[in-house]
Amino acid sequence: MPESSSATSGTGVVPDDSEAGSDAPATQPGDAARSDAEALPGHATRSGDGADGSAGAGASGPVVVDRETLRLALVVGGLVLAVVLGFGLGRMNAPAGPARPGGATAGGAATGADGGGHAHSPGTGAHTHDGATVTQGGGDGATGLSITSAGYTLVPSTELVAGRAGELRFQIRDDQRRAVTRFAVVHDKPMHVIMVRRDLSGYRHLHPTMAADGTWSVPITPPEAGPWRMYADFTAVADDGRQVAVVLGADLTASGAYRPRPLPAAATSATVDGFTVGYAGTPDVGKSVPLRFRVTGAAGAAAALEPYLGAYGHLVALREGDLGYLHVHPEPVRDGDDVTFWLTAPGPGSYRMFLDFQVGGVVRTAEFTLTVA
Repeated sequence: MPESSSATSGTGVVPDDSEAGSDAPATQPGDAARSDAEALPGHATRSGDGADGSAGAGASGPVVVDRETLRLALVVGGLVLAVVLGFGLGRMNAPAGPARPGGATAGGAATGADGGGHAHSPGTGAHTHDGATVTQGGGDGATGLSITSAGYTLVPSTELVAGRAGELRFQIRDDQRRAVTRFAVVHDKPMHVIMVRRDLSGYRHLHPTMAADGTWSVPITPPEAGPWRMYADFTAVADDGRQVAVVLGADLTASGAYRPRPLPAAATSATVDGFTVGYAGTPDVGKSVPLRFRVTGAAGAAAALEPYLGAYGHLVALREGDLGYLHVHPEPVRDGDDVTFWLTAPGPGSYRMFLDFQVGGVVRTAEFTLTVA
């Protein structure tokens, strides 16, 4: 894939079925009349019953319910109750219960592409990727805050040295510690990796390749020393075919002295390689708000944006402090020269936004600081 170039302000879910019933034997012909204790509550045994079970002449009083009839009624009632309870429990549990993770199943990525590029706001529930039901594994708010989520764990195995070419290697393992090898292709790739320093500098968007044993790898040269955060953004295919979208995060360290940089001031425009990128829109906490981005060239004319990862742009937002991850994509259709993203801020604070766009076969990244009140 083309590498992102950097600039002063920019870088490239069963309910248990139960059966109720009585084990008491059915009344047999010739049985003696039953005592009051064997009658239904509030009912007396009919007086004058003979040994053959027939009623005596002139007998009166409430009718005794036949035990076979009672047993049948209990069975039917129990079945109805089981069905009702099962349906209710299923409705309660289905959305929240994660699918059983897919394990070391031979084969490559399962296509469930979502190349149209619609927005995936934080906390979005199940939706579809090419007809397949997808469960969001991140829950409400920002994602990427944990190394384990929805039954999946990120296991990195790499050492980073500032300024030295190296390789980022990791696996995604399920709740049985198996390396996962089945992933859906989403936005043209089965795995998206974001790397950024703790001070939100040095942003990198990488697409690793997977070996047969489920180990992902990609070359990387950390430009600066210090604590780094990696995010693995993927959609795993479970054993039953369901897809689970997850973003996992892990801390890495590039050896050397760490000199954090202050977060740049909030701004709605940035320049990178002679392109000016600006946006309009004001994010609000808990609300999905459109942000309209426009890329212009040196003469002020709209740039000829090219599709990148199945869309005309790729936007990631990271929250200062905990480095919570917000991953959004644009509307599938451009609004004139604008590319519209829908972003939901999970809380107030400062965010750093990274917009990847492609012009002339080169992917560039524009960076913005955003303050949400």
